[in-house]
Formats: sequence, C-alpha cells, structure tokens
Amino acid sequence: MQVGGDAVTGPLPGRHTPLRPIWLCRVDANPWPCGEAKLALLARYDGDRPGLLALLASLSAEATEHLTQLDNGRRIDVTDRFLSWLRPPGH
Repeated sequence: MQVGGDAVTGPLPGRHTPLRPIWLCRVDANPWPCGEAKLALLARYDGDRPGLLALLASLSAEATEHLTQLDNGRRIDVTDRFLSWLRPPGH
C-alpha cells in the first residue's frame, strides 16, 4: 500500500496520515489514527460505517505486520487502537 492509500482504500482524508512502517501521525507524531485522523475518517465515511470498519481493519492488519517486523517478530497487535474508538458509547 502506498502512503496515504491505494486503489482499494483510496487516499486517506486530511493531512494526518500514517507514517509507515512506524504508524505515527505525520503531523503530530501521535500513534495513528490520531484524534484529527479519526475526525477526518468519520467525516469522510459519514453514513458508511461498514466501509470505515473495513478500511480500519485492513490498515490495522498492515500496521500489526509492520510493527511486529520492527520489533524483531514480537507480535504487536493494534486492533484495539484502530477499532475500539468506533464502538458506540456504553458498549
């Protein structure tokens, strides 16, 4: 996948895109998706929750692979970081 997106996901919205393979925000250096990236994703995928979930699941798998390789094979699972913020309040 190219930085910012590919033919399947399209470009990620906004300036707060991930710096691969370390998966930090290019702008604020917070773990991606940072707060601004989350807001941009919610706006872009307004009304398409399944599409947003599919995108984030795919990016989460990519990030897990990258970060695991960077940590000498110790599995780094970022599923919660990528998806937990989409849960409705109280769930």
